[in-house]
Amino acid sequence: MAAMVLRRRTRAPKRYSKDDDDVRCERCGSGDFGSKLLLCDKCDKGYHLFCLRPILVSVPKVFPLVQTKIVDFFRIQRSSDAIENQEKGNIKKRKRACSLAFSKRKRKLLAYNPTEDPERRLEQMASLATALKASGTEYSNELTYRPSMALRSANCAALEKGGMQVLPKEDIETLNLCKRMMEKGECPPLMVVFDPVEGFTVQADRYIKDLTIITEYVGDVDYLKNRENDDGDSMMTLLHAFNPLKSLVICPDKRGNIARFVNGINNFSPDGRKKQNLKCVRYNVNGECRVLLIANRDIRKGERLYYDYNGYEHEYPTEHFV
Repeated sequence: MAAMVLRRRTRAPKRYSKDDDDVRCERCGSGDFGSKLLLCDKCDKGYHLFCLRPILVSVPKVFPLVQTKIVDFFRIQRSSDAIENQEKGNIKKRKRACSLAFSKRKRKLLAYNPTEDPERRLEQMASLATALKASGTEYSNELTYRPSMALRSANCAALEKGGMQVLPKEDIETLNLCKRMMEKGECPPLMVVFDPVEGFTVQADRYIKDLTIITEYVGDVDYLKNRENDDGDSMMTLLHAFNPLKSLVICPDKRGNIARFVNGINNFSPDGRKKQNLKCVRYNVNGECRVLLIANRDIRKGERLYYDYNGYEHEYPTEHFV
């Protein structure tokens, strides 16, 4: 499957001389531990599981490209053809309205355009399911509130210290449209791929227009004070409160969506701004704090997605980011 760029090496391990044309690890140069070598489908280069960064404990199992399994995994709503066609007609009408409104209001957010080919959408969802299963993450497309963590009532935008925008009504409608499309299996045009240096990462599977909503950053909501010693690299600020004890973070290590695999980047590095094609924005949505990843320029098909992880440049050490 095109979404999964690595495959297990099945030949028995042996030592290799310089004249051998068999596969060696590109990082350590050894061909030993053949059962731990992965081969890239594109270039046939090999990498040991333990030489990858981040290290893989096992070969990722490719999620089966079966529609019923994908429907169950993402809890996609099943509807009759008549209702589905009616909903698609409504979406098309809304999209036309969005484009007209965009010409009048430059900063209006746009809903993503799903890939037309349903088979390709299955591949996109299978690539995400593979990454989620490999990382031990349960799929969720909403902020979740768990026992012993922050209550939903703690997510109060009125507590924000500063830096949060109020999402206008028409943009809330666009966000809700994206949510409804995802519930029906019309996913964003994105593919999760595995890179031997960056790990799981996300690339555009079709052209994406500037100001398009890519996805919402979701996961378990917890107080920042509970996560001060957490070494997770995917936490996201949700609420930057006047009272530090009330500040909240999103933790997608147990539950999350494709946002977990979009790469954070140090925008202050020499090539940071050149790579960055998304912006991470915290919004007040009907009194609650939400985080959206939004295209900050036109994105070409095949381009990897990067956003500036540093909403507050002194909060996180970002010098080690790609």
